[in-house]
Amino acid sequence: MTDFEFIVIGSGPSGRRAAIQAAKLGKTVLVVERGRRVGGVSVHTGTIPSKTLRETVLNLSGWRERGFYGRSYRVKKNIEAKDLMARLHITLDHEVDILEHQFARNAVRTIEGTAHFIDPHRIEVVSAKGDSRVFSGEKFLIAVGTRPYRPASIPFDGASVLDSDEIVELTRLPRSLTVIGAGVIGVEYATIFSALDVPVALVEPRESFLDFIDQEIIEDFTHQMRDRGMTIRLGAKVTAVEIENGWPVAALEGGRRVRSEMLLYAAGRVGATDTLNLPACGLEVDHRGRLKVHPQTLQTEVPHIYSAGDAIGFPSLASTSMEQGRIAACHAFDVPIPPAPEFFPYGIYSVPEISTVGMSEEEVRRRAIPYECGIARFRETSRGHIMGLDTGMMKMIFSIRTRRLLGVHIVGEGATELIHIGQAVLNLKGTLDYFIDNTFNYPTLAEAYKIAALDAWNRMAIPGRGAASQSGASHTAAVVPIAPVTAGAAEEEDAA
Repeated sequence: MTDFEFIVIGSGPSGRRAAIQAAKLGKTVLVVERGRRVGGVSVHTGTIPSKTLRETVLNLSGWRERGFYGRSYRVKKNIEAKDLMARLHITLDHEVDILEHQFARNAVRTIEGTAHFIDPHRIEVVSAKGDSRVFSGEKFLIAVGTRPYRPASIPFDGASVLDSDEIVELTRLPRSLTVIGAGVIGVEYATIFSALDVPVALVEPRESFLDFIDQEIIEDFTHQMRDRGMTIRLGAKVTAVEIENGWPVAALEGGRRVRSEMLLYAAGRVGATDTLNLPACGLEVDHRGRLKVHPQTLQTEVPHIYSAGDAIGFPSLASTSMEQGRIAACHAFDVPIPPAPEFFPYGIYSVPEISTVGMSEEEVRRRAIPYECGIARFRETSRGHIMGLDTGMMKMIFSIRTRRLLGVHIVGEGATELIHIGQAVLNLKGTLDYFIDNTFNYPTLAEAYKIAALDAWNRMAIPGRGAASQSGASHTAAVVPIAPVTAGAAEEEDAA
């Protein structure tokens, strides 16, 4: 007889969602977490800390008000590391408290320790004190997440040379910062510290970055970063990092050297699977420590063992990880679930935010779909003017043949919230007409949807409608009502 029907290793977004889903199905569930508190990387060193740090920086620096009051505007003149950490710890305590309450009310048992497989149905859990216990399970979910990639050639010291887990426990703010790696994590931290007016150099060995994002959005984003003084070195491979007079110096191919008071190495992450003794249960990982799973069921090559979240790689988002955990738990116990919506959003919590859903312009071109784009600038909206925004844009892509929405791409204030309107229309196979005929609250940034749609409409020269005027802040155009159009068939990071 097994001790538990479902054993979850890891309590991050995918692990906790799977555990609670299984518990709601009436199963006995054990969650093993090797950290001192539940929550995993997402709560303690990843998603929640980085987003809390970002919000604290934007609030204390007065970043959002500088459009009106100038770049020298500050809410708090001298911002110190302790100011950032105070809010961070309050937020983390709140997140852990909520999670512990969810586990308790759903009768999910938790245990602290490092788990490893003894055989396909048994694990041993070793606590920090060295005590060990063996548990057997009917089904398993591996949700151990990732940890920063730390090459032996990089002199990490936790003070002047840090990885992306260590950066959230700063004891001082640097006077200058070099970030190696322009993936999602590197870009987020580089722009967060730039918002504090810390001189930042972003170094990336590839000739481009964030390649899964529409390139017009990346061009606008890059312009904003450079406009505020950030140094961006693309196609610059780091050959060595050395400490000179207490400061890290990154040597680049070609002879260039980048010197700063602090260096953040954020060039990728690896699956935290090395302590699981996976050969004992018949599993192997790739060169980055990630497990291979069936994309629909999340089953590994051993059918009763599932994996989800960052441990299986792209897209490595908290939102998708939670859904993966739910799907794995339902499949494990033969609970039918409808297929997930086709499109889900990506959110990058940089300064400014980037969010995208659907196809990029580059993908539409590769598929040879006749298309047109519409652009809206946030400064064109009354709400954007009220907020003092002089940057920010929304790009929408439509099929010319069916008028179906193909993609929405946003860079600017509130992008990760605004994207959900586009996500809903996209998954419901909506068309250009929805945005033209719909009424949006005024004044709001969401009006950008109508502005961008009108822009695309004018370019497409759709017959049967009057010309759309885009002059004026409100962009409210008089249109001739027509019957709804039934769209035809759909046309359609790792950060490391």
